[in-house]
Amino acid sequence: MKTVITAKTSLTPEVESKLNKQVRLEGLSAFYYLAMASWCENRGYLNAAEFLYDHFEEEKMHMLKLMHYINEAGGHALAPEISNLRYEFNSFREVFDHVLEHEITVSRAISNLADFCFQEKDFATFQFLQWYVNEQREEEAMARRLVELFDIIGEEGQGIWLIDQEIGKMLKKLKAERAAEEGK
Repeated sequence: MKTVITAKTSLTPEVESKLNKQVRLEGLSAFYYLAMASWCENRGYLNAAEFLYDHFEEEKMHMLKLMHYINEAGGHALAPEISNLRYEFNSFREVFDHVLEHEITVSRAISNLADFCFQEKDFATFQFLQWYVNEQREEEAMARRLVELFDIIGEEGQGIWLIDQEIGKMLKKLKAERAAEEGK
């Protein structure tokens, strides 16, 4: 069997490199969520764990979508090396503070990447990245709401339990919205 290597690509080496950096960031996001999900499950925050496991899958899909784009454009997508994950957290709230901080980081990275592609006149990649721009707005808003739950409900008494219940409701709503989108 003959190996076929794509000889030409519409991606500049700089765009391909930056896309691969975003692949790594999306992979890191996935495994951040996975580590946080395990921490939550281990402590009995089962709705939060399910929510974070769900987001692990979503972030993994974001990474794969980028990888397919790079390869289909004739580039070479690189599987990310993931290291230095955090496995311990001081509190339930700290998990979601970390989620918000990370989603803001990803939003900035996507915006910078889209800006770079626009400057490079790589309009196909710029257009492709618009899905990520919109997705990040949603992710950031969701993460912000999760942190707000801690401020609104508070962690005293049954607060942690109520927050976990609210996260379960958010996941149920998110899954219903995805199902509706898929049904369109």
